[in-house]
Formats: sequence, C-alpha cells, structure tokens
Amino acid sequence: MTEREGTEIRVRGQVQGVGFRPFVWRLARDRGLRGWVLNDAEGVLIRIWGETAGFTEALRDEAPPLARIDRIETREVTENPPDGFEIRASEGGTADTRVTPDAATCPDCLAEIRAPGRRHGYAFTNCTHCGPRFSILRGLPYDRAQTTMAGFALCPECRAEYDDPADRRFHAQPVACPACGPRLWFEAGGAELAGDPVALATAALKRGEIVAVKGLGGFHLACDARDPEAVGRLRARKHRPAKPFALMAREADLDALVRVTPADLAALRSPAAPVVLMQARGTLPAAVAPGIDTLGVMLPYTPLHHLLLDAFGGVLVMTSGNLSGEPQVIDNAEARAKLAPFADGFLIHDRDIARRLDDSVLRCDPPMVLRHARGRVPGVIDLPEGFADAPEVLATGAQMKGAICLIRHGQAMLSHYLGDLDDPLCLSEFERAIADYRALFAHRTSHVAVDAHPGYRASQTGRDIAGREGLPLAEVWHHHAHMAACMAENGWPLRGGKVAGIVLDGTGLGPDGTLWGGELLLGDYHAARRIAHLAPAPLPGGDRAAREPWRNAVMRLDQAGLALPEPLAALPVQVIRAAARAGLNAPLSSSAGRLFDAAAAILGLCVQAQSYEGEAAMRLEALAGTAHEPAEVEDQTDGPQIDPAPMLRMLCGPAPAADRALGMHLWLAQAFARRARRLIETGAAQAVALSGGCFQNALLLRLTLNELSGLPVLIQRETPANDGGLALGQALIASAQSM
Repeated sequence: MTEREGTEIRVRGQVQGVGFRPFVWRLARDRGLRGWVLNDAEGVLIRIWGETAGFTEALRDEAPPLARIDRIETREVTENPPDGFEIRASEGGTADTRVTPDAATCPDCLAEIRAPGRRHGYAFTNCTHCGPRFSILRGLPYDRAQTTMAGFALCPECRAEYDDPADRRFHAQPVACPACGPRLWFEAGGAELAGDPVALATAALKRGEIVAVKGLGGFHLACDARDPEAVGRLRARKHRPAKPFALMAREADLDALVRVTPADLAALRSPAAPVVLMQARGTLPAAVAPGIDTLGVMLPYTPLHHLLLDAFGGVLVMTSGNLSGEPQVIDNAEARAKLAPFADGFLIHDRDIARRLDDSVLRCDPPMVLRHARGRVPGVIDLPEGFADAPEVLATGAQMKGAICLIRHGQAMLSHYLGDLDDPLCLSEFERAIADYRALFAHRTSHVAVDAHPGYRASQTGRDIAGREGLPLAEVWHHHAHMAACMAENGWPLRGGKVAGIVLDGTGLGPDGTLWGGELLLGDYHAARRIAHLAPAPLPGGDRAAREPWRNAVMRLDQAGLALPEPLAALPVQVIRAAARAGLNAPLSSSAGRLFDAAAAILGLCVQAQSYEGEAAMRLEALAGTAHEPAEVEDQTDGPQIDPAPMLRMLCGPAPAADRALGMHLWLAQAFARRARRLIETGAAQAVALSGGCFQNALLLRLTLNELSGLPVLIQRETPANDGGLALGQALIASAQSM
C-alpha cells in the first residue's frame, strides 16, 4: 500500500450534533493516523491514511452516547493525505442523514450550572451530549447557521470551546453562555420584572399562582402540584375538568409520589426524558389525576427546569400550554395572547423554537409508547426483511393523534405527535409538518398512503398531494394498518407468513362500510381478512356516542335483553332508541372502545359524559385494579361474532363493582385470544399481533398476553398502538402492494 492509498469511511445514522467528529479526531490522533472528517448531508465522511486495523470497529464500539450508527461503508481512495488529522467544514447537499432528537441535560452540564463559574445558574447550558437539537433545527447539515441559535454570536470563550476538538463543546451548535447566548426573564402584568427570573417564578408558584414556562418544544403551564387550590384554579381556567395533569419532579421526590421500578427510573433518566406513567401513592390532591390510579411524571430535562425545581423544592404540574384542542404554543407573542387567561406570569426567553414538540409519554410495564414526541423524534425504524427496494412512501395517518410516516432507503421515519385534526390549527400544523419533513429529509415521494375513510382530513390531505403531484395513491383499511404497524416494529418479514391481528380500538372504517373496532384479522402486509369481531351495535348520535357513555350502555343492554340500571333509566333513552330503530345517525359499530364506555357507564363511571378521550375506560381500568378476583362470565359459543351479552349479564350482577370491572377485561382478553390461538394451532397464522388504542390499557394487555402464553406474540413497544402509529402500517402496506 502506497502513501497515497487511503480509506474512505461513510458513517450513516444519528451522527451529527452528538460529538462524533471530535470522537473520530481523537480516535485517529491516538492511532497516529492522517486524514480528515466532516459532516455532510449523508452523515459523517472520513478519509484516513495509515494503519487502520480495528478503526471501523472502534467507531461502533466507542461511539458517543447519543450516536446511533445505521451503517458504515468503506472504499479505497488514492490521493495525497494531509500532514495530520483535521476536522473540515461541513458540506451541504441532499439530506440523507439522521437528525438527533432533543436530549436531556447531561450530568456534566448539570454540575456546571450548580457550581461556581461562568455558567453558574445559566438556563441554556449544553454540550455535544445534551441540549436542543430537532426543536431548533431549520435545515441540514446540522450547523449553527441552520438553527435558531444563528442570531447569537459566540463570545471569545464560547468560540474557543466550539473550535477545540478536545472540548466537549466542540461544534455543539447551541453552545452559549450568559455573555453571548439566549436571555431569560420573567413577566407579570404585561411587563418584565426586575430581578432573578427563576426566583421570581418560584415565588409566584409558592403563592399558588400559575406560571407559563417556555421549554424545548413549547410552553408549559406550571403550578404547585401539592396545592389543591392552585390545581383547581388551573383546571377551571383551562376548562379541563378531569384529564390527568403531567408532573415534573426531582428524582429525590419520586418515591413519595409513585412506585418506581428500575425500568421506570431508566426511562426517566434516558436522554429522551419522557413522561412515564407509574402507580400513584395517593399523596397528591385528587384533582391532579381524578379517578386514575397512575401519575405521569417526568424529571427536569433542561437546565431551566433543573434551576426551577431546585429553587421551588417540590413537585410541579407541568401541562401543555395551549387552548383546549389546539397545538402547544411556541412563540412568545402567541403565548402572551393565548395563555394570558391561564397564567399569572411568564418565565420566558428569546431562543426561538423551530418545531413544536409535545412531551413523549410511555409506560414501562408492559412497555408501551403512548405519545411519540420530544426526545424520540426524529427516530427511524429499520424496515423488515424484504423491503430493501421499498419506494419512498408518504403515509398520512388518521384523524386522531395525527402523525405521518416517511419511508426512505430501507427505513421508516414516524413523525412526532401532531394533535387531533378536527382542530383547524392542528390541521394546519399537520400540513406544515408534511412539508417540513419532506423538505428537511429531501424525501422524493413516489407513493402516498392514506386511511380509506373518505372524511378524514389526513386522508384528504394525502389525496390532494397525490393528485397534485401525479403519484400513486394507496387507500389502506384502518385496522389492517394497525396490524401492519405492529408487524413492522417487530421486524416481521415481507414473506414471513400470515399473522393473526387482534385490533381493538375506537372506530375505523371497514371494507363493509361499517365502523369496525373489535377485530380479529388474518393476513400479511399485502392484505387482511376479518375472521371474528365484536357483534356490532348502533352508535346513537354518531360522534356523540364517543363522548357520552350512557348511549353505548343502553344499546348494548337492549341487545342483551337486560333492564337498564337506575342511573341509565332516568336518561332520555327513548330518543336514542327511536333513532337507532330508524337508523338515523346511528351507525353500526363493532368498537371495543365503545364497549369499554358501555361497561363503565353500567358500573356508574362517567355515565353521562367523559371530559376527555378514554376517560371512562381509564376509570374502569383503575377500578378493576382494586378487584379481589374477576367476576365469572358464563361460557360463550365460538363463531365469527363475539356476543358480549354474557359479559353484560355479569356486569349487571351482584358481584362487587371492581370484580365486575376486572371480569369485563378478562372476558374481552379471553374472547379474542382463544380465537387467535386457534389460528396459530391450525397453522393458519404464524404469530399474533396486538394493536389498537385499547391496548394502551395495561391491564387488558397483560391479560391478553397471559391468555396467549406460549405463542409468538408481537406488541408495540417503541411506536404507539393507538392512531399515532397508524401511518407506519399504512406506509408498509403501500410499499408491499407496490413491489
């Protein structure tokens, strides 16, 4: 090998903004290699000359903590090498690299803001191991000029850190200090107040006031979680009577609030810093999470949050700063206009947010992601075997829990949570996100996939794009997409055989024109057919049936020939009965979600209305968690229709309410699992996939897994089983059908 012969190494993945280039620089210098490294739109490019044995292995084995390497490609080059090893300026071009999600404050930066020094108490301290990324990014490659930090010129001290490959802030694009970086202040009564902003905000919180706090991906509304009057005031101002509030607490305070498992703690401490649902100890006012036995808690994940929690010394409600149903506020002026009716003060700063990101939400036992957002996006999923030649697909998801998915170069990228598209501002945000993701990642869309429901705004948007750009359009049935999303996350191969899909959710259009929601399907990525389903019942009032559980209870009890309990009998049941008989705005549905609503109403929970999606089912799950043993349900016959009448008779029986609630969960798990097991045992299916929003119910998921014990079962751990993961399934189905 001559002196001019070297090796070019292309590293693809999440390798920008994570300290990868200085890592390569140190690795090469330690080995006496010559060459260079740079960022470009495809990832990191390295050229090295010298003894390279073990170098690529070290790139994988010793990579920085936030790095995620997808592929390393090498080829031989012949040119004159430089004298030493250098880091070169980034190059632009077509984007083909991973963007790093926003990462929680690392231990080094946390120690720095708490110790004497020039960043003591500085709310925007960060390094290559932590800090804002996706929320400040405007374009690729990831350099300061392409972020919302572009307007903050580095002072000499920060410039020296930024330029020094041996410093942990080398090319940390958001690097800043009080002399040159973003500024924090506190406003009240329409004016900025003099004094320490964190101290002023802390004093307001201790007085029981509500403070709007500007975070990474948007504003939160904060108040003292231990003050029932403050929590009640926030509920009254937000017109949010019962939906649980997320909390932010220091790690030392967790044991007093929730039962923390090692898995919970690992998730809380992770760079994603999500909201984690854990079993409540009952030490906070009931108004924090009415009727629910879990609390959603996150640790402070920015220096500002750490400073605020250190000063406050307690637990804060930290809920999304928005008007009901609208996207989270990210702009200072918008915050002043929209949050003024809620907030007594504003803890605010002048670093712009490029992209609104809600907090991710997950549960660890069983593992499940409920909301895919800050800290988790933009992540990618490697496509299963057989999809190497998949086209570049754009999938637009569903009406609720909006999210899109892009397929490119053997990977799927599921977007962050974009809200419910019934709201015009959420729809506008959804359309902006499609343009944003396609441009940011240079997606050359060749196919579009949408839900088959003609009225979904997400589907209309996808159809418009396909029509405008002359692209093939795949209309995908809702529950097939749920099943395919679960298969895709678990790497089920394109030709891996058929899967039995238990899909339980609210409603989605089925091929027969009715609203499905309690389904056992058999199929693969190409197609799926219905094997069994809940017996359908009318939804009197259409969408009102999803908001008023009593309507579903009346229909189900009438079908079973059972008398109405007193709380139901006193309601205007004859009106909805007449509408159902006449077929007036009373579509038939096999929805498992509406069956949960019916069961809750029969047991006296959320009888007349639920104030947020899933409230009745969540209260029913919490009640079942207090049961001694499940109330028994008489055996039912097998068949394609699963009749809930035996279960309804049990619900109206004499057993304790908690035992009846548990019995309902067990009946549903057994009814579907028994049929799915038969498909496996007869060889019709090779695995069972569980998907749909009802499997967010941890009790139902555990019971179903228990009933399927000994079988290969696929569940969604990293992508939402609810409609937030639907676009992933749509994209895989469209790919399979086009190949």
